[in-house]
Amino acid sequence: MNIEFMKKAIELASQNSEAMGKSYGAVIVKDGEIIGSGVNEVTSRQDPTAHAELLAIQVAAKKLKTTNLEGCEVYASGEPCAMCLSAIYWANIKTVYFAETATDVSAFIYNELKKPREERTITIKQIKP
Repeated sequence: MNIEFMKKAIELASQNSEAMGKSYGAVIVKDGEIIGSGVNEVTSRQDPTAHAELLAIQVAAKKLKTTNLEGCEVYASGEPCAMCLSAIYWANIKTVYFAETATDVSAFIYNELKKPREERTITIKQIKP
């Protein structure tokens, strides 16, 4: 763990907030070097998947020319949501550090995912041909 990398993630989040974005920032680190960074661009891109962690993973994967980010670490200003955490698993990243715990919005998602499908607020049905 390196506090300077966490400070960078928080600095990115702060700058993004000042630029009218959401206050989330993330960096991907490998061998003591930042190889990817991102900020929340959901509003500016009009893309609900443009979270800081996902954008940072994309940059790191392109830099390393692989989707396997084994040996990398994530430093995020906020606790990764379920979507971002899934991407972290898919990227084979084994260590995540975050500054703030899940927000109320993220907590809602986590609580929804704990429920059986039929009790969630959106309809989710499996179809087998």
